Amino acid sequence: MISQPRRDLALINAAGFLRSFGTGLLGVVLGIYLFRSGLSSTAIGLIIAVGLAGSASATVLMTVAADRVGRKWFLISLSLLSAVGGIALVLSLSLPALVIMAFIGMLNGTGTDRSAAFALDQAIVPGLVPDSRRTWSLAWYNVLLDGGGSLGALAAGLPIILQDRMSLTVLTSYRLVFLGYSVLCVIVAAAYLGLSPAVEIERSQTVVSTKTRITPESKKVVAKITALFSLDAFGGGFLTDALVAYWFFRRFGIGEQDLGIVFFAVHILNACSHLGAAWLARHIGLVNTMVFTHLPSSLFLMGVPFAPSFKIAVLLFLCREALVEMDVPTRQSYVAALVLPNERTFASGLTNLARNLFWAVGSSVAGLVMQNVTFSAPLVIGGGTKVAYDLVLYRAFRKLRPPEELETCARS
Repeated sequence: MISQPRRDLALINAAGFLRSFGTGLLGVVLGIYLFRSGLSSTAIGLIIAVGLAGSASATVLMTVAADRVGRKWFLISLSLLSAVGGIALVLSLSLPALVIMAFIGMLNGTGTDRSAAFALDQAIVPGLVPDSRRTWSLAWYNVLLDGGGSLGALAAGLPIILQDRMSLTVLTSYRLVFLGYSVLCVIVAAAYLGLSPAVEIERSQTVVSTKTRITPESKKVVAKITALFSLDAFGGGFLTDALVAYWFFRRFGIGEQDLGIVFFAVHILNACSHLGAAWLARHIGLVNTMVFTHLPSSLFLMGVPFAPSFKIAVLLFLCREALVEMDVPTRQSYVAALVLPNERTFASGLTNLARNLFWAVGSSVAGLVMQNVTFSAPLVIGGGTKVAYDLVLYRAFRKLRPPEELETCARS
């Protein structure tokens, strides 16, 4: 018989996979659909930014309320609200109405799951496994997220397939796909219904947590690392899948089906990199793994706008994607290791909130820069910002090690 923590872990992984499938799909088609609907680059950037702002608002609520009202029911509510984002795209709405619905539905155009549910999962998973398995469990969780995202990206050709097979207009075929996305969100909510009380914080810990929230020592560390994550996320806002897919579409004239294949490969590389990150972290440490893989990925990205052909641009982009996600499970594990178990929801919520807010700012600025400065500028600005983040992170945290690394040093 499967133990309850293992069953909960399986349900969280399955729900994350499905949620990420929808996110991967949106990441490729959202910007192109909005462009086909007649919106400008500025408006596209605005909608992506507003969706991220909605996700950030949900993360605020998660940070302060999830442990008190129940993590399980909070996850279910988030999934049902996400369905609203798909409905917003199905309906023929004016720009102001679409912006409002995108906010409520936390419409995610990043191509990567960075939702409040994602943040809450990060607080739950470490509590279901021992410290020695924390990084590996988070790595497998992220493998499944990127696996779902890769299949979602591959499904980006569905609108064109539906258009051809069912003799629909291109916008109608897109709207059918977005309706399917909303149904998928409801299925994710149903998966979360199976979670047990093991995912919750004990009532005594919850009471303490709501009063003290976080110890002064943890507060200092979380504040510093949140500031750095904000810098990284600002750069990431220039590089959402929706904007990058839009850049390839406009720069090289690459259609949705070919872009779907490219972003399928992207997410497969991301998924494989998570396991490589867990292995590497065991040998060189979490901080070293975060920095030494992330830095070269940003340099690869900055070379993409200068590529003379689509093939070279894609090669550089794929080199970047093979490394860029290796800091994800290590970052999540590092944050969980630096705080107490009853502080993990707050720490995860705060760090992810900062990332979502600065992604939103970056996405909004990226659309303006793309339209009013230089079309390729977001890729250079985003990559340069991430290089700065890596250098500062290494200087600030290279000596602060998680418990399992201290134990390894003590034994040696």
